[in-house]
Amino acid sequence: MNTSEPSGRDNGAEKLNWVDRRREKIRAEIERNRRGEYTVPTWVLAVALILIVGAWLGLILFAG
Repeated sequence: MNTSEPSGRDNGAEKLNWVDRRREKIRAEIERNRRGEYTVPTWVLAVALILIVGAWLGLILFAG
């Protein structure tokens, strides 16, 4: 008698665990974002600032 499970079921269980872990990560991220714990990367803020200042300077230089 063989009491061990077939190897095919182990792969399915491992994949299911990966799916469950992924779902839990996504769920935790959504909860953090709803609490306001999300952050914007510094480089995104720097690019936005450069675009705003550049547009403002362009408006002043080309409108005058």
